Amino acid sequence: MPLPPRRLRRLVLAPAMVVLGVVLVTGLPIWLLLAAALSPLVRGWLRVPRLLWLGVVYVVLDSAALLLLLLLWICSGFGWKLCTPGFQRVHYVCTGWFLRVLFWQVRWTMHLSIDIVGTDPDTALPGRPELVLSRHAGPGDSFILIHALVNWFQREPRIVLKDSLQWDPAIDVLLNRLPSRFIAAGSGPETIAQIGELATGLDANDAFVIFPEGGNFTPGRRLRAIDRLRAKGMRRMADRAEDLQHVLAPQPGGVLAALDAAPDAGVIFVAHTGLDRMLTVADVWRELPMDKRIVMRFWSVPPEEIPAGRQERIDWLYDWWARIDDWIAEHREPVAG
Repeated sequence: MPLPPRRLRRLVLAPAMVVLGVVLVTGLPIWLLLAAALSPLVRGWLRVPRLLWLGVVYVVLDSAALLLLLLLWICSGFGWKLCTPGFQRVHYVCTGWFLRVLFWQVRWTMHLSIDIVGTDPDTALPGRPELVLSRHAGPGDSFILIHALVNWFQREPRIVLKDSLQWDPAIDVLLNRLPSRFIAAGSGPETIAQIGELATGLDANDAFVIFPEGGNFTPGRRLRAIDRLRAKGMRRMADRAEDLQHVLAPQPGGVLAALDAAPDAGVIFVAHTGLDRMLTVADVWRELPMDKRIVMRFWSVPPEEIPAGRQERIDWLYDWWARIDDWIAEHREPVAG
């Protein structure tokens, strides 16, 4: 479904989200009673009330964030000073607040824990900007990564993400005010240039975040990515992609542009397990309540260890993706028998 124009999103989708938040809060006792009545019909302890509660929390947080963002827009002179460092910092603080509350509720409602292992950004590259290259799989993994960067490591992310996420009004308003790039499917060379522009001028506490696979891993997407490489005559890359079982073949264009734009930045590679088997809405429903431990693994590469040539960098990126694939195979949850 095509994304509506920005003006329509601001005038229709954002107010609709606030109205929905009010409706859900005022009718919450009724919704919870209905959910409790349905619970005996569904396998899993209080699955329906848990899912309802988390949905209400998300909508209410979205609505509260929109009202706060409206207040900031007014205080900035109706948008006049939104791009100044002070207001940019306030927006990052709001991002941290939103994610802290969200994950507090996720941990409580879904029995979800998040652990960081490896060389975290603060220890590895203190006082240096970072390019954060992460695998993409499972619901909410991008939220978890940004939560870690903002709230645990006090970084200010610049994010490359799908344009479809602008259907969420709070994400739409917030990230269009911060340094971010929403990328449409099938984008061309101009997108690579935009990614390079976004990675330009990183300072000591910035973290440029990109998901080189371009989308969540699924077995079907993996095969289609391999087929596309073969159709373009990239046989060597296709052969390497076939060896990757748990990740998609990385798309090097955006990564190369970021490396060229930020030669003094280090690179953080990120892998995670715990959400691997939740590839569809049906998978998520089946897994609830989650009772899961998500492990995020960080690897740090200082700028002096990054290859200089284009082909060497592509091979280096595939080498790291193979390492991530091996780590996932070793640490992912076993299939329940």
